[in-house]
Amino acid sequence: MVGSKPAKMLPFFLIGITLLFFYLPILIMIVFSFNGSRSLTNWAGFSTQWYTQLFNSRDMMAAVMTTVSIALISTVISTFVGTITAIGLSKSNKVIKETVLMISNLPILNPEIVTAIGLMLLFSAFAIRRGFATMLLAHIAFSIPYVILTILPKLRTLDPNLAEAAMDLGATPWQALIKVLVPQITPGIVAGALIAFTMSFDDFVISYFVTGNGVKNISILVYTMSKRINPTINALSTILVVIITIALVLVNALPMLRKKERIAIE
Repeated sequence: MVGSKPAKMLPFFLIGITLLFFYLPILIMIVFSFNGSRSLTNWAGFSTQWYTQLFNSRDMMAAVMTTVSIALISTVISTFVGTITAIGLSKSNKVIKETVLMISNLPILNPEIVTAIGLMLLFSAFAIRRGFATMLLAHIAFSIPYVILTILPKLRTLDPNLAEAAMDLGATPWQALIKVLVPQITPGIVAGALIAFTMSFDDFVISYFVTGNGVKNISILVYTMSKRINPTINALSTILVVIITIALVLVNALPMLRKKERIAIE
């Protein structure tokens, strides 16, 4: 019995080491975002000066606004287009469905650098001035396939005659779509939207190749700042970690609370 305890504890030890490997750098970054000196390794006392500099920096605030604006707009558009496309594919014949999915999966299967160069050449070929608009179009383009792949499995679990049954009972095609089909696939839509937002918010390679006119998102700004010591990077990254953590907690907690409320009512 005694000899078996180390074997039982080994999986927990490996999990602990893995979690430490992933999250220790983030914890160190958060701690040093409150460091009183410019050093990224030596602690010199608690201070919020880097957060003050962050909010007073026009370049950083402009990058944050650009990142959030593009992420929100591209998420809304790509979620709408991806949802409609997924619903259409679920009703299409096998040849059309496989062909569209093969084309849609190319941006996912291709390395990001290939997609980035392709989009850059496309914008250059049509003499489109690179900037906010080209970055937004690029983010919409690479987000749509992820939304489609997220929603399609949910559609496969539904009764294929659900929309037809609603229309037989007097619903219009639009009502059948909005009031019957969409509520059934809402978890897939939300998951697709979250993936699209995360992909857009985090993207660097594609954004770097399709931007211009001084338009920078957070990833590009951090890349330019990494060439010199700037502790405001820690402050900016800490705020992003906190926002993402809060969003994940809410996304996972709200469905559980609603489920408990339904059980309590029943």
